[in-house]
Amino acid sequence: MNSHPTSAQDIDPLADTATGPLARLQSPDAVVRRIALLELADLEIPDAVPAFMAALRGDAAAEIRAEAAAILGAWERDDVVDALCAALLDQDDEVRDAAADSLAGLQQPSSGAVLRRWVQQPAPAVLRAVLRGLRELRYAEALEPALDALAHDDAAVRLEAVSVLGWLRDERALAPLIGRVAGDVDPVVRRTAVGALGFAPSGDEATVHALLAALRDDAWRVREETAETLGKLRPQSAVEPLVAALDDPYWQVRLRAVRALGQLRDARAALPVAALLTHTIGNLRREAALTLGELRDARTLPALRDALLDQDPDVRKAVRIALTQMGDEQR
Repeated sequence: MNSHPTSAQDIDPLADTATGPLARLQSPDAVVRRIALLELADLEIPDAVPAFMAALRGDAAAEIRAEAAAILGAWERDDVVDALCAALLDQDDEVRDAAADSLAGLQQPSSGAVLRRWVQQPAPAVLRAVLRGLRELRYAEALEPALDALAHDDAAVRLEAVSVLGWLRDERALAPLIGRVAGDVDPVVRRTAVGALGFAPSGDEATVHALLAALRDDAWRVREETAETLGKLRPQSAVEPLVAALDDPYWQVRLRAVRALGQLRDARAALPVAALLTHTIGNLRREAALTLGELRDARTLPALRDALLDQDPDVRKAVRIALTQMGDEQR
């Protein structure tokens, strides 16, 4: 007779007993099956993965399939990635969302090859999730499928494709992205395409031309993003259009234009920016002061000194920073 009691380590947690979690996954009660699934997940052992995949593929309850999809996100294997991609075709929204979230969390480059095989699937939900996963992986071979997806009828698919191209930073994508900036009917896609163009060479004339046109887009969020991207690229041809954007009806666009002009550091912007020190919106006054510190134009000193009396402490702080940058001893 064994004198040593049985320890927890001696018990096979996957033993096919009547009360074990594997057996309870066959229960007619969905609550029992879900608890069994969570117990298996807590074990964190590879041998439980087939049970999770079986639940994802075949459980009658959508909530169980969704739970399995979420659990499988912790097991990045080719067969798991493939099963999660297949779950994007599930009839239930919750299951598809859980599978998409798990795919978005992939980290191993080898998973990109599995995702790449699913880009031919016509269902928009599949293509959106697969492109999102490829974007997070920065998978270089996603370039071609992302370029193809730019022409998709579904705006959300085009949006994911633009995001992939922005992360890949491949100059072969510049012309297609410019096409989305100029012609996409969805303002969110246009805005994202504008942001994606931030990797373009600063002297790329086609990119700058497209961005200057986008600075007049009907959607203010597109104009806002355009001003920011122009600030990153710093083309001197953008100075006057950005100065004109200081009169934009939306203060958010004005703020980004002010910031961009500070990055361009062109004296032509100094006085127009100084005029914003009396704007009613404090954030805009603060940004104007900081930009004047970058421009360092002596003509703006009187306006900055007056702004030392601004009612907003953040604005006053920005003014002091600007005056220090300009070497003003009268502050």
